[in-house]
Amino acid sequence: MSETMGQVMEVWPAVSGFIFVPHNESEYNQAVVLLDELIDIVKEDENHPLASLMELVGTLIEKYESEHVPEFA
Repeated sequence: MSETMGQVMEVWPAVSGFIFVPHNESEYNQAVVLLDELIDIVKEDENHPLASLMELVGTLIEKYESEHVPEFA
């Protein structure tokens, strides 16, 4: 196992509760709350340490919406 994978395995249990692919409305709502908080923190600072996390969560939300929310499809 690579050192990187070892590090991922070490931190994943701590982050998997809020970084996940939403599969239902409840998980989708959790992701939206997280994204709102990230937007409040990161604002438009592309160099902010959480900017890539904000982008990732936004992408996961967009994927859910395109598959499950008719007005976004």
